[in-house]
Amino acid sequence: MKTKNKKWLYWVVGGIIVLGAVWFFFIREKEIKIQLETVKPEMGEISNSITATGTIQPVDTVAVGTQVSGIIKNIYVDFNSTVKKGQLLATLDPDLLKFQSEQYQSNLQNAKSNLAYNEININRQSQLYKVGAISKADYDNATNQYNIAKAQVGTVTAQLSTANKNLSLTNIYSPIDGTVLNRNVSEGQTVASSFSTPTLFSIAKDLTKMRVRASVDEADIGNVKVGQKVTFTVDAFPDETFDGEVSEVRLHPTVSSNVVNYTTIINADNPELKLKPGMTANITIYTQIIDNIMKIPVAATSFRPDSLVIQKYKINSPFANGKKHEKGQWKKQKTKGMDKKNEMGVWVIAKDSTISRKKIKTGMDNDTEMQVISGLDKNDNIITGYKLLSKKSSGGQAKSPFMPQRRSGGNTKGSSGGGPRQ
Repeated sequence: MKTKNKKWLYWVVGGIIVLGAVWFFFIREKEIKIQLETVKPEMGEISNSITATGTIQPVDTVAVGTQVSGIIKNIYVDFNSTVKKGQLLATLDPDLLKFQSEQYQSNLQNAKSNLAYNEININRQSQLYKVGAISKADYDNATNQYNIAKAQVGTVTAQLSTANKNLSLTNIYSPIDGTVLNRNVSEGQTVASSFSTPTLFSIAKDLTKMRVRASVDEADIGNVKVGQKVTFTVDAFPDETFDGEVSEVRLHPTVSSNVVNYTTIINADNPELKLKPGMTANITIYTQIIDNIMKIPVAATSFRPDSLVIQKYKINSPFANGKKHEKGQWKKQKTKGMDKKNEMGVWVIAKDSTISRKKIKTGMDNDTEMQVISGLDKNDNIITGYKLLSKKSSGGQAKSPFMPQRRSGGNTKGSSGGGPRQ
């Protein structure tokens, strides 16, 4: 009999333990713990900016060509060669032009000889005409022949000068100090300048000074001005930021896929020659910058206490009781007395964990940070949101092995209140 009583006792105790475990893990209300997320006002700069893409180019590039046709005889420079102004870059075969020059030289000697003969003849005809030995027609004819011979000398002299000039153009010299970016010809290649001047070399004047040719959308171009600060990155150095300055905003638009863009020129220093011509730049143009101001996150102006915050913290507010914590009530409090431009409120927490609302006057914002003109102290703890703490993070209490595991650190609450973020 005693054995049966013991068995019943064991069953009762076991049932109580099971029911207690079920209540503890599944039925009882678990205490919700929250942690407010706060920030303090910072002193610094705030800026508005726009983004664009562009191509890096040398500030000044000269295309070196030839004014005469011929065969490339010698090339003395190559890609990336550093050249000086007046340095010989290449030569064309001068033989044909040299023969032409010699031909005009012979023609000039013939024309001068003819002129000398006609000069003697006109002097003789002049004396005969004075004594009446020849007619006026004979004298005029001699005068005309002399003038023709004189003009012929001038014509051949000009032709000879042209031939000599063309001969000198067979030597291609660098017009500037710089670096050869491109070489378009090889030795033995024929170049013809009949219709347009062929480009033999492209020379960049100074690669330590570069410019970025950016395309700025029509929606942003109105805020872009000469002298504004610019930063940009290139794929070759993704972790390095380069500085520049807007030097020109061109009024001529370009249209691509029905999108209107305006070319904006940005000057940038390149002392280490890291920037190469043709690189793509990811550009940020700072259209407005204010230095040495107090700023806070924009998210702080959207926070409003919800029921969880009211249960855990003392609220210094007309709507502090648990029956008036709806969002609409907080919205009324926010707008009351806030009709003035650039005035709004933020919630701050004191050392005694009391939460109160402060009215602030704001200035410039960039959708991330906001300038505070007045209403805050640098030591204020401004609430931007809160996060829910899991049991693991709030003290390591026992958890049911049959329940799904929360992520470590808990879920975070949205900055505007009203429930935890997903």
